[in-house]
Amino acid sequence: MSRPSEDELIATYFAPLAGPGAFGLRDDAAILAQKPGHDIVATKDMLIAGVHFFTDDPPGAVARKALRVNLSDLAAKGAEPSGFLLGLALPEDWTAHWLAGFAHGLGDDAAAYKCPLLGGDTVKSSGPLIVSITAFGSVPAQRMVVRAGVAAGDRIYVTGTIGDAALGLKFRLDVAQDAKWTHCVNQADAAYLAGRTLLPRPRLGLREALRAHAHAAMDISDGFAGDLAKMLRLTGMTAEVETADVPLSKAARKILHEAPSLLETILTGGDDYEILCAVPPSHSAAFEADAAAAGILVRPVATAMPGNAPPVFKDAGGRSLVVAQPSFRHF
Repeated sequence: MSRPSEDELIATYFAPLAGPGAFGLRDDAAILAQKPGHDIVATKDMLIAGVHFFTDDPPGAVARKALRVNLSDLAAKGAEPSGFLLGLALPEDWTAHWLAGFAHGLGDDAAAYKCPLLGGDTVKSSGPLIVSITAFGSVPAQRMVVRAGVAAGDRIYVTGTIGDAALGLKFRLDVAQDAKWTHCVNQADAAYLAGRTLLPRPRLGLREALRAHAHAAMDISDGFAGDLAKMLRLTGMTAEVETADVPLSKAARKILHEAPSLLETILTGGDDYEILCAVPPSHSAAFEADAAAAGILVRPVATAMPGNAPPVFKDAGGRSLVVAQPSFRHF
């Protein structure tokens, strides 16, 4: 299949995804209508081949992950998706077949999450593939849930389960080396973990509960331990976390039973894209009820208390864990 020109590329693969106000991607800008009494929330994430995904990952999954990590940020802010801009730097060896798969996956998620494409830019890269998305959302005026709001006594909650994506990545890397722990992972668990790595689950259904009850929230992207520390220190807080209280999937629990040393990977590995939030005790029951009504699992893992030290993690024996690096670092 021959490669289309830039204009043909846009018209063929991305114009069909364009939402209202995008003018069919035939203009240099789009109009994003602002709802009366609402604020616009903006967020941006970039994915780079070889850093955030493997070069042989399915193109549709790459596209969906790129959109979903941005939607995860909007969810943590209590925002409803409004649309997104796409920046795509294609390497020398791109193909029309790959781009068709990418656009198909992107279009499916844009429709499913009601977050249409508004515009963007496509360029040639002399290096790896780069996917950059800027997403926009809407919240009632002055109701965005900030990161810097944790108060003493707040209960710290997380959604879903922690560590699955990090274990999925480690399994993919270690299985080629025939690492001993990989032999305890059955095919179904390996597929589940791979799915958690490739396709985050933005918790958009929690946005109303967060706006109603949370003092602070953020999504967990760089690792639970490190992101918890980031959120707490903004208001001079710390916490003590019993590792037994950290919610794990069945697959993660089985792996941890066979390879206890992987607890650090679970706590610090990143790519969870779950929501971390702080809720005052007086709102805890209502928050849990609203989350359950939305079909989202939430679990309290700690209580915020004044202090400048990073949060402490304790194992089943009451021993404090020391981790080499609490979260992923780009630099």
